[in-house]
Amino acid sequence: MTEQEAFYKEILTDLENGTLVLPTLPEVALRVRDVVDDPDVTTAQLADIIVTDAALSTRLIKVANSPLYRGRNAIENIQMAVGRLGQTLIRNLVTSLVMEQMFQATSNRLDKRLHDLWEYSTEISAISQVLASKQSGIKTDEAMLAGLIHAVGILPILMKAEDKPELIRDTAALDSVINNLYTRVGEAILKSWDFPESLIAVAAEHNNLERDSENGPDLVDIVQVAILQSHYHTDKALSEEELENIPAFKKLGVDTKLSVVELDENSDEYAEAMALFGF
Repeated sequence: MTEQEAFYKEILTDLENGTLVLPTLPEVALRVRDVVDDPDVTTAQLADIIVTDAALSTRLIKVANSPLYRGRNAIENIQMAVGRLGQTLIRNLVTSLVMEQMFQATSNRLDKRLHDLWEYSTEISAISQVLASKQSGIKTDEAMLAGLIHAVGILPILMKAEDKPELIRDTAALDSVINNLYTRVGEAILKSWDFPESLIAVAAEHNNLERDSENGPDLVDIVQVAILQSHYHTDKALSEEELENIPAFKKLGVDTKLSVVELDENSDEYAEAMALFGF
């Protein structure tokens, strides 16, 4: 048995036994989720939790004043931001903004892989936001979060591979294990985080291009099209004919000839979405 085969079997066994070490959401995101689920929570109580994280507070105020969300008056503090954006939107924004912490490498061996994974995830998130803004019934903040978490299953696989330097160096072998397992691992992670079924489905099903959503378009459709659009002008790009036969493209009514970021009316929107994550 090769090291790749042994590693694959080890991950699969740990996953099936419930012993695979899964990442946890940062504490502030968990606390925000808990209080937002409380129907009696006040704006001040929610703001008090967020201000315990100075970096997050600064970013949320910046987001509230960004072209995506700003109103007539400038937002100067977190309580004003919560009041403007609303508790549900704040919950999704907090979760999205703190997720970068989970992509920090603990060794040089993983640093580039995790950096590239975060950059890719934010790109899919930004495209997902733009796509969702053109659809009725799909919230842009949910699409943003869906894009960020769609490949979260890669994290524990990389962390487990950290102790196997030969596998880390063998890019093709490690990529093969990741590609075969990360959607199942991602589904397990989001279930452990008690995420809604709509987001769990994104992690589990975004690679199934034959999927035909019953009540679409939905978040899986959005992320699928975002991923495929991110491949434009690369060797991964599908032909127009292939794209036209993918149910998600049909449901969203997206032009198969152009990426959303190539359209003049959407380019600023994409840039604003990327700016939320510092790009």
